[in-house]
Amino acid sequence: MSVADSAIDTAAIAYARALLRTPRRRQKMLPVLLAAAFAAAAAVSFATVMVLAPPLTTQHLPKERLGD
Repeated sequence: MSVADSAIDTAAIAYARALLRTPRRRQKMLPVLLAAAFAAAAAVSFATVMVLAPPLTTQHLPKERLGD
């Protein structure tokens, strides 16, 4: 018996396999791009604040300079 004489319909088998295959969901790119843009904007704004903020000094003044 040759392959052409087979009782199995290859088109029907392919159709059944396609029906049984789980559908693949595509991921939407807009939420990913918005999250990346938010992270980049937050990083740039925090870096700007760190550069422009005055330096933090915790040095105490001696009593002679206080005038007591």
